[in-house]
Amino acid sequence: MNILSLIGREKTLFSQDIRSYETELSAIVSSSTFLVIGGAGSIGQAVTKEIFKRNPLKLHAVDISENNMVELVRDIRSSFGYIDGDFQTFALDIGSVEYDAFIKADGKYDYVLNLSALKHVRSEKDPFTLMRMIETNVFNTDKTLQQSIENKTKKYFCVSTDKAANPVNMMGASKRIMEMFVMRKSKQINVSMARFANVAFSDGSLLHGFNQRIQKRQPIVAPNDIKRYFVTPQESGELCLMSCIFGENRDIFFPKLSEALHLITFADIAVKYLENLGFKPHLCGSEDEARALATTLPDQGQWPCLFTASDTTGEKDFEEFFTEKETLDMGQFHNLGVIKNDPVYNESKLNRFTETINRMKAARAWTKDQIVELFFEMIPGFAHKETGKYLDGKM
Repeated sequence: MNILSLIGREKTLFSQDIRSYETELSAIVSSSTFLVIGGAGSIGQAVTKEIFKRNPLKLHAVDISENNMVELVRDIRSSFGYIDGDFQTFALDIGSVEYDAFIKADGKYDYVLNLSALKHVRSEKDPFTLMRMIETNVFNTDKTLQQSIENKTKKYFCVSTDKAANPVNMMGASKRIMEMFVMRKSKQINVSMARFANVAFSDGSLLHGFNQRIQKRQPIVAPNDIKRYFVTPQESGELCLMSCIFGENRDIFFPKLSEALHLITFADIAVKYLENLGFKPHLCGSEDEARALATTLPDQGQWPCLFTASDTTGEKDFEEFFTEKETLDMGQFHNLGVIKNDPVYNESKLNRFTETINRMKAARAWTKDQIVELFFEMIPGFAHKETGKYLDGKM
């Protein structure tokens, strides 16, 4: 299945930039050592493959998902084969003592790339998963940054999100707070980041769910009023690697908007997806109707679809990669923009955030309202609005 055609594109985004920098990129990768944290997620796998195919001296990938790590190795062996360098994977939780022991045992990497994250807006529905989001997106980043400083790592890269620019949901806000913590550490280590759009058919995404619904003979459900930018998994890997290798300290890379990158609704992608499989979408008026028709319509070459307006908490009306207050370099690359940053952060706010979260965890008791209030303190103008409705309450 051609992902590009499904998201309404004919050309890849970064091919010209990759061609222009390939000689230098390959020379640096082939003479360097890498640690990829969160290496078995969709972006992590893409980044790991981009590094692997350029023959690094050492490439270690860490992820909490043992099954996805196995698939990563199978995928790499099937696509690229083997390298002379040291390639290993480790099924570890980066928040654990086992991971700390792993870093203590070696920990010598030229480049550390952190792709681990809780990325779903739906993960902010309850206070407990929300706290894990903070732990993963903010404090594990700060911890692995400190370990990289102590091990004299040359460069630390981590993924932010387009949702960190003027955030409206807790996930985006957690990444914006992460950026603040990264800026503080940037005085001790070179760092770079990337903000980019939805990764098409990434693990756990709505588009990935289309595959599951077809396999399970279930209705396709999608919002018809939300438009998003999409990049392919390979493009996400290329963007991260370019930022990691060529980004100056505190740079945040993002894809430039162009005729090659445009907005498209989830419902439009669903229609293209079904037509690619040979099915005609059949629009339904309710979940019950869609479930009932799923048993009969596919045999007639049709697939039940429910396309509705979105009313859940945390949905942003539009996507943006930068704010009007940020300084941009739009000339260095063909299709990559760069946000240039000074080490701007509020030390007392970061300390208060850390102390407050630690108190909550020590007491083993906190509410979502308490965390939301803390986020409002960290991000003036945070546009979070609670609707009381979440994606888990829908089909």
